[in-house]
Amino acid sequence: MRHEKTTNLTRLAARAALLLTIAACACAAQAQQASTAYRGTAKDPFEKRKFAPKPVKPGPRPVEAPPVEARIQAYKERRAAAVAAEQPAPKPTTAFLLNELEVKGIFRTPRGWAAMVEAKPIKLSYTIYPGESFYNGMLVAIEEERLVFRHETRWTDGRREMSVELKPLAAPNAVRDAMTTTAANAVTASAAPAPSSPADAHAQTSSSHHADEQSSSLRKQ
Repeated sequence: MRHEKTTNLTRLAARAALLLTIAACACAAQAQQASTAYRGTAKDPFEKRKFAPKPVKPGPRPVEAPPVEARIQAYKERRAAAVAAEQPAPKPTTAFLLNELEVKGIFRTPRGWAAMVEAKPIKLSYTIYPGESFYNGMLVAIEEERLVFRHETRWTDGRREMSVELKPLAAPNAVRDAMTTTAANAVTASAAPAPSSPADAHAQTSSSHHADEQSSSLRKQ
């Protein structure tokens, strides 16, 4: 009796082991079948990887000049402050850029070489000498047919770059001839001896008056 019971238990254990083996084989087959199935991916693994470009830092650049109206207003304020402080007022040329000038004439005066330039934005002329300051430069030298300027470029990083800029005459030098004649007459009149008669005095006065009329006419141009 005991022997039959043991035999039955052995048979049940063998059957249970067989069922577990069959179940394990079925799971393995199902897993193997699922792994061989191709599943598409959202991104191609062989595609070359693209990196986002690094932000480029803006480099230094030239500082742009304010509009001419703002520069003229700033000049007026500096002039008013200088007058209030009883100091020499700045020259009007300090409000203009070098590229806003047009050379109208070059002539010789008792002070040396001078030039007449026109500020194109306002159509006004000025007589300038070496050393005259402008918004972005300075007049360095005056030659017979051109002006030599030192041009200053300001950068956003605080640097100041200097260069040479040449400006030739824009037209035939009629201004130079007229101013040279006027200056020569003025020098001759100042160096002439005292008149020996009323007739000589009248002649010198007429010559001086004629020279003054020429100078006044040029200033009005």
